This record gives sequence, structure tokens and C-alpha cells, in this order.
Amino acid sequence: MSSPVEIPFPSIVRIERDGASPVFLQIARQMINAIQRGVLRTGVRLPGTRTLAELLDVHRKTVVAAYQELDAQGWIELVPNKGTFVAHRLPGQEDSPAGFGAELLSGYPRTAGFAFEQSMLLDRPVTLSRAGLEFTDGLPDVRLAPLGKLAKAYSSVLRRGNNRKFLGYSHVEGNSYFREKMADYLNNTRGLHIGTDNILTTRGIQMGIYLASMLLLRSGDNVVVGNLSYYVANMIFQQAGANILQVPVDEEGISIEAVRALCEMRQIRMLYITPHHHYPTTVTLSAERRMALLSLSVQYGFVILEDDHDYDFHYHSSPVLPLASADRAGMVVYVGSFCKAIAPGLRSGYLVAPANLIHELGKMRRIIDRQGDLLMEQALGELLDEGEIQRHIKKATKVYHSRRDHLQKLLDEQLSPFLRFTTPPGGLAVWTEWRKDISLMRVSRECSRYGLHLPQTLLFQNEGLSGARLGFGNLNEEELGNAVEILNTVLSKAGYVH
Repeated sequence: MSSPVEIPFPSIVRIERDGASPVFLQIARQMINAIQRGVLRTGVRLPGTRTLAELLDVHRKTVVAAYQELDAQGWIELVPNKGTFVAHRLPGQEDSPAGFGAELLSGYPRTAGFAFEQSMLLDRPVTLSRAGLEFTDGLPDVRLAPLGKLAKAYSSVLRRGNNRKFLGYSHVEGNSYFREKMADYLNNTRGLHIGTDNILTTRGIQMGIYLASMLLLRSGDNVVVGNLSYYVANMIFQQAGANILQVPVDEEGISIEAVRALCEMRQIRMLYITPHHHYPTTVTLSAERRMALLSLSVQYGFVILEDDHDYDFHYHSSPVLPLASADRAGMVVYVGSFCKAIAPGLRSGYLVAPANLIHELGKMRRIIDRQGDLLMEQALGELLDEGEIQRHIKKATKVYHSRRDHLQKLLDEQLSPFLRFTTPPGGLAVWTEWRKDISLMRVSRECSRYGLHLPQTLLFQNEGLSGARLGFGNLNEEELGNAVEILNTVLSKAGYVH
């Protein structure tokens, strides 16, 4: 029988003095864990309460309470005149299925003990990298985010005496003040004609797409997307059980004739589109096609799910207004967010639709996210009211415009033998079409050796296509220069001669 002196109890029991759990429960639970892992074996004599109290630097009464808890649960045995021992028959060994409790735990189970359906969705997820440089699919530079202004506004909301209304549960479609300011902002910048009852707040665009899909789609429904299209949205549609039908995309956006042909052949439930800057090719849907698409949606009764993921950044003339601004029949569901306008980690999005649909979507959102972040929404609403977000977007647009032009120059000077591109009128990414003899996966792997992360999700390569979406927003001009230089080095060393 092991001596209790040989057991390193200070290593077994780590006490958090400021933890939420009482200290005696921390001691009891960690000793149970040690018994389950076999560190404290059955029959081992435990130290007396005074000795263990000294070892753990706690009051003796705390250890007494811990031992009482362990005894009550059946993990230890108190033997008069002999001491305290780990129980020979542990909880779970009596009247239990074979194997349960019979073997001590060596760690948390690696696999579930029950069957469940496995999905191919996100088998190629967005990968995180510690590389110093990274091309994204069009993320902003968080270094430009107005964090000071946001922190001040958020802190102010927390300090107010009336903040309790933001700290409890709510049954509304988001912070009413934020929705009011958001309605004003969207009406002024996007030509919408909405009120607070037309807005549901979300945790970003993907949540908006998910909620709309779960409510509006049923298994077997047909969803039309561009070829190419946003892979995450496609995964959401597949999760909803929908069939995905692709239509061509050219320099004016998706083909209206192809959409019409599909509608004549089968019932279409939804069309998903990123009209301002098509994902991934960045082309803008022409005004003529916008009106034709709205007309088709009314004629054939399909929902238009409009994803306006980077409307805020445009570099030349005024941006083309969203389809939702010209929707008079209630056929458009419009999703957007501040994740690119401010920072991706700020999960603040919105979904715009007719009031009766917003009401139903609000019910569905409460299943997965009861109310959103009312405190943050209040702070954002105040920044909108003060014009801080609008000023930030105006300043950031100038920075991103300069970075786009700089990347264009770098691509022309260093990579023109390998690829071609069209300068996008806005957004935070450039679509590049590469020579078909270049393996983009190989280029991605080699770039990582030089400290440049080129995610697989940005690469589109098959027999008829070789393209990559290069986001420039997160890189300053020096970093863009380094990234393009790495690409040039990799391509040259790989033997892709000019």
C-alpha cells in the first residue's frame, strides 16, 4: 500500500483561489479525476486532513469538507483508527453494464460511443496559419478598425444606470435602438425604404444565410447559384437539403437567359447572388440584368437571397444600389454585416426582409441565439448616430483604394507572365486567372515555406479553369510587395518560365 507522503498532491490538486467553485469542491473534483485516471489507485491511503491541508495550503476545515464530499459520493472509505482510503469499489462499478467504471479513465474519450451522421460539409475549412503574410478572400485590415471609439462607446453603455435592459433576456429581433439607426443608415447608403420591423440582427452574413435557408428551403428545393459561387453559402444550401443548380457568370454577372431557361424547366425556390461584387470573380451585375432578375423572380415566384458582403468599399463612381432597393414585390431577402466594414471578429450582421418574414426569422434565431449582443448593438447604434462608422468607412476606403492600385501594379510588373486580371471597381479582393500549366495547390504549398499563406479555399482549378481570389485589404503596401515577391520566387523556382 502506497504511503500518502509519496503522492504529489500539490501537482494533482491545483486550486484557483478566485475561481467560481468553492475550494473544497475543487479539491474533491480533482481528486475524483485523479482516481479515474489511475493516479490515485484503489486502496491507497490518503493523508490526514491536517497533513493535506498543509500540503495544499488551505484550512483544515476545507479538507474535511472535501473528504465528506468524496465519502458521500462513494470515492473514499473512512476506516476508524486506520485512516482514509480510496474506495475498493468505485462509483459506477455496481449494477452497471460490463466495462462501465471497471477500467479507470486514461483520458477523455477520443470517439463518441454512439452513431451519428457525418457530413462532407467544411471538410476543406478555412485554415488558420501562423505565417507572417496571408492572402485572404477579402478581409479588412483590423489594424484600421476604430477600436478606441468602439471601446469608449461600449464602456459608456456598461457604466450607465439603465444598462440592465441590455443584460437580461429579450424577445425582440435585436436592439431596437440599433435597428432604428441601422434602418436610417441602410436607407441613406443603399436606397432602401425600411423601418425597424424590416431588420433582424445576426452574428454576421453566414448566420443570415443560414436562417433564411432553414426557414425558406425544404429538402429537394432547387437553389440557383453562379458558377462560381460562395462555397460556404453552397454548404448551407446543401445542409438544408436543397439541390444546387449553377448558371454561367460573365463580365456582367450571372446569365439571365440561363436563369430563365432553368425556370422554364423546373420549379426554382431560391436564387443566391452577390451582385455588387460577385464572389469570387468580383464582377458587378449590370443594371439591365438586375431589373430582369427582379422581373423573373416575380414571374416564377423564386426568392432572391442577396448577399451584399462588401458593399461599403467602392473606388470610382457611386456603387450600384442593391436589388433590394428596387424590390416592390417582396421577393428579396437582403443580408449584410459590419464584419468587413470594421473587423471580422465583430460579429454584427443584419437581415432585411418584409416584416412578416422578419417575424418568423426572429423565432428561428431565438432557437440558436436568443437575442444577439444587445450591449454591442447599443454601442454600434450610437457610433452610427454620431457618424463614427461612416467616417471610418470613408477613411478606410481611401486606404484600400491605394492598396488595390498597389497590388495591381505589383501583379503587372512581377506576375504578368503567369496570370491576368481585371481591376475590380470595389471590394477587398482581386480575381486572377492563371496559366493552366501552373498547379495552384503546389504554389500554395511552396508559398508556406516562405512565410506566405495562400489558403486552398481561394484556389479554383479544374480542367477548364485556373483562378485564385487574392484579398489585399489585410495587407499594407510593404506586405503586399513581400507577398507578391514570394509568389514570383515560388513560380520561378518551380520552373514556370516566363
